[in-house]
Amino acid sequence: MAEPVKDKIEMNSLLVSPDDSSPINDPKTSLHLPSPGTSYGSTLSVGPEASTANLLKIDLEKKINRHTGEERETWGNRAEFLLSLIGYAVGLGNVWRFPYLTQKNGGGAFLIPYAVMLAIEGIPLFYLELAIGQRLRKGAVGAWNQVSPYLQGVGIASAAVSFNLALYYNTIMAWCVLYLVQSFQSPLPWSTCPTHIEGNVTIVNKECQISGPTTYFWYRETLNVAPSINSKSVINWKLVLALLAAWVVVFLCMVKGIKSSGKVVYFTATFPYVVLVIFFFRGITLHGYQSGLEHLFIPEWKKLADPQVWLDAATQIFYSFGLAFGCLIALASYNPVRSNFVTEAFFVTIADFFTSIFTATVVFCVLGFKATATYEECLRDNNMTMSTLHGNGTVAKCDFKTIISESASGTGLAFIAFTEAINQFPVPQLWSVLFFLMLFTLGLDSMFGTLEGALTSINDMMLFPTARKEVVCGIVCGTMFVISLCFATTTGSYVFAMFDSFSANIPLLIIAFIECVAMSYVYGLKRLSLDVEMMVGTRPSYFFMFCWRFVGPVAMVVIFTASIVEKISNGTWYEVWDSSKGFAVTSPWPGWCQVVAALMILSSILWIPGVAIAKYFRLISWKEEVASYFPDEELIEERGIEPHEDTVIEKYLLGFK
Repeated sequence: MAEPVKDKIEMNSLLVSPDDSSPINDPKTSLHLPSPGTSYGSTLSVGPEASTANLLKIDLEKKINRHTGEERETWGNRAEFLLSLIGYAVGLGNVWRFPYLTQKNGGGAFLIPYAVMLAIEGIPLFYLELAIGQRLRKGAVGAWNQVSPYLQGVGIASAAVSFNLALYYNTIMAWCVLYLVQSFQSPLPWSTCPTHIEGNVTIVNKECQISGPTTYFWYRETLNVAPSINSKSVINWKLVLALLAAWVVVFLCMVKGIKSSGKVVYFTATFPYVVLVIFFFRGITLHGYQSGLEHLFIPEWKKLADPQVWLDAATQIFYSFGLAFGCLIALASYNPVRSNFVTEAFFVTIADFFTSIFTATVVFCVLGFKATATYEECLRDNNMTMSTLHGNGTVAKCDFKTIISESASGTGLAFIAFTEAINQFPVPQLWSVLFFLMLFTLGLDSMFGTLEGALTSINDMMLFPTARKEVVCGIVCGTMFVISLCFATTTGSYVFAMFDSFSANIPLLIIAFIECVAMSYVYGLKRLSLDVEMMVGTRPSYFFMFCWRFVGPVAMVVIFTASIVEKISNGTWYEVWDSSKGFAVTSPWPGWCQVVAALMILSSILWIPGVAIAKYFRLISWKEEVASYFPDEELIEERGIEPHEDTVIEKYLLGFK
């Protein structure tokens, strides 16, 4: 065997015997192998007489956890892992949040800060989380506890954010279920206003006349929305059934862990791209699509001086890539130790970036068509022509930019703007089924990663030590279904908006900041560099290490500060449905809602200091984290890794010691 590397001594500091503090040097004695004949899973038996080579083969091929005697699941192949990452990263936010932010923040000008944030935040953090998961071979809770016992709260905070996100994310899937089921009707139920007959006269619903059939169907037929969040809540039984169906589908897809979800992603990760391509070619044949693309890609350069544009770009990176949720750590923990996760990190992040642009292109083709139709109708109603508009300045009555801006925000983008456009398509039922099936699969893909982050953390903490994984998955899905019933009421859409606005953004910034600081200053970039070299054969570049140690934390502090200042100066608002006007109006959140929002944020981040304090003062008896087996000696020999001599930059800037 080759002479051990100097860095190897530091690596072994993580692998500590439960009985003493000495490094683990002999896997066969220090890992407490069970007695002869002890069964691992259903087919393998390993005893103390087993050779190191055989044990290594078991660990690398079957992923036996030699501390618990249970088999650690692994991806069936590299494609399953890659598709799961793509499915997790490419989600509903690509369909409505990115196009809306692009339109809101100056069109093509928004792509510049988004690309910058991709480079200094998105790719480095994606890389870092995959490295943590593959090296430490645990979910977020176990991984951070292994980095430092005082950091276990970071993993619990990530799991809490994932739990909150899964709650309201699955609600979007429930809305998709309602629309998907009703897409088989002819005519589509959102294509015309409801009527009733009084005597010999057919009366059209007044609220629908004012708002339009697609808007009416969304707010009244689907949500049955109340006037405000302070209104009395009434259960919406259609939504209850849709929520139940959505949670049952998620449970069935995840009941066997990655062995089932890994197979499902072959469909769920690729089908949305097929539908998007179909919609793209359909979109560029629509009347007025050019106007939508002009609105999307022609930049307003003055927007680059607005701090809010940069804040929106940074926040979208977290949502789009799923950073700091703990899900990427969980997904990577099932990887073989030799897997080149760096390739996946670059491929998925770049693919997500271009998917967002492509999706925005498709969306604005449709929005351009819808806005052009509305614009031309406005001209007809006001007896104007294009030449008249340019001649007498009456453009204020029919402003295309205003029209298209009002149709590109949040939930309305999918459930109002797209349904109205679908009404104009030939065979609208077909397009409706394709669109909402696409949305459902996008949500399902993201739910795999989000829920896997929470489930892996539960397994790491051994909350149900004797329960089968199927039972744990059922308990979690059942509990989350019951909690998510708060969204299935007449005020549920407002509760949803509260979750969307407060449950993730600030906690994610704090968690990501601590991740960078912990890996740079606690775990150490020197140790991390050796880890990466053992797994993929090359060390991370200085660019990534500078981003982890300096650029990323500074950017997140600036973003966090700007976000707090913005909320204090402008207040917090939400949209309420005004049935008399036929559109949503903004209203300030009531005081009790702001208290709930603060509690929602604290419910995630208080785990970080709370666990550290509890461990420091020994307030709770915590089970010591046992390191998962990692064949560092074999990998060092296999890759021919030589002792690394630290450079001046590494010593004085990157903290190598």
